[in-house]
Amino acid sequence: MGWTIAIHGGAGTIARAEMNAEKEQAYRDALHASLEAGAAVLREGGAAEEAVLAAVASMEDSPLFNAGHGATLTAAGHAELDAALMLDDGRAGAITGARRIRNPVRAAQAVMRHTKHVLLQGEAADDLAAECGLVMADPGYFVTPHRLAQLEKAQQSGELVLDHDGRTGTVGAVARDATGALAAATSTGGMTNKRPGRVGDSPVIGAGTWADPRVAVSCTGTGEAFLRCAAAHEVAARMRLAGETLEQATRFVVEQAVPEAGGSGGLIAVDAAGSFALPFNTAGMYRGAWREGDAPEVAIFCD
Repeated sequence: MGWTIAIHGGAGTIARAEMNAEKEQAYRDALHASLEAGAAVLREGGAAEEAVLAAVASMEDSPLFNAGHGATLTAAGHAELDAALMLDDGRAGAITGARRIRNPVRAAQAVMRHTKHVLLQGEAADDLAAECGLVMADPGYFVTPHRLAQLEKAQQSGELVLDHDGRTGTVGAVARDATGALAAATSTGGMTNKRPGRVGDSPVIGAGTWADPRVAVSCTGTGEAFLRCAAAHEVAARMRLAGETLEQATRFVVEQAVPEAGGSGGLIAVDAAGSFALPFNTAGMYRGAWREGDAPEVAIFCD
């Protein structure tokens, strides 16, 4: 069956009319770079864990996505970074509210590998990352001109902003490696103009991120809705308890469970057979997938 990797760079109101050719190509190039980073690990026989970390870190380093360098800003004008990693053997690590970690997803791995905990927050997450020798950054690294302008616009209107100008929330990756192991990782800056301390679904195991021997899932969208319906775990539960296929389970969650919980968005998932699904209920979702022996594919809009 070989290896499979799938990625997302956020789902939301991505309007084709607002996406000029240069901007669209920049996103497609960034998605291809993320896929290549993950596939490079898998081609060499590497683990799904390392593949999803490499794919997500690639998007965290890009200012195009709402994670790492391109993270949104809180009402106080700083970035609060969330990330999670889960493996199919039940091991997991996550961070929330970090402010100095260049690649938050690697700090999630550090929590899993170097502590007895699953989730660390704020300064504790930053401190662990530094102790483990991860690359740190000044908080100003995460304040980009685009996100500052977005925050100013949101504060003028008094609104929370999940997505704006086609740049949406959350990045993630799921993979099956050559041994059949599965892994999922997710990273985000959350919402523009959010109350400091707000936590969405991305770092919450079972809500925005999940992996078990059947399926690995990473979600993107309205975090509160994905939390309310435990979206990522719901996919796994429907496959395990109801015998649904990957396609059936992911479609139910995206088309019924999340909207009923008051939100919108999408997810990516890969199962034990190496099949993948990338459903969403918004105008678009930055996404891509690559299965061994096939060509990599990336897409943005509904087509």
